[in-house]
Amino acid sequence: MKNFVLFSALLIGITALQVQASPSKTQGHTASAQHHAQAEQNKKIVVDFYQGVFQKHQVKTYADHYIGTQYIQHNPHVPDGKAPFVNYFTQYFKDNPEAKSVIKRAGADGDLVYLHVHSTQNKQDRGIAIVDIFRVKNGKIVEHWDVQQEIPAESATKNTMF
Repeated sequence: MKNFVLFSALLIGITALQVQASPSKTQGHTASAQHHAQAEQNKKIVVDFYQGVFQKHQVKTYADHYIGTQYIQHNPHVPDGKAPFVNYFTQYFKDNPEAKSVIKRAGADGDLVYLHVHSTQNKQDRGIAIVDIFRVKNGKIVEHWDVQQEIPAESATKNTMF
């Protein structure tokens, strides 16, 4: 129930952010096209960053390329800033060399990019379902939120987490 409440709160928050970030109809087609183009560019940035860090394990290279000088982290296990991010995940991948996170869905609205991810530590791990949210400013990732849920052995439905 707690996970359902957390997920529901996340969806409400995303919807509210989308309403705030969406251009008004009075701005016309040009503003909407620019908004969409910027969102798509931001999505490409985040997807490349994510694949480089969480599949290739090239943490420093991709962090140096994509994380901004000020990086706000909302994950309670990782401190703010690029260097703490690099230190945390460099050690994580040393401890879990088979770990990988596969993007199942990606979406963007303005400066926000959403990823739905299946993350595992090794081949035997069922893993966790993650919704990552990134804020991009001037081509750099400047903020991150995530919600994580373990993948259960049994489910009340035949639906998967993905």
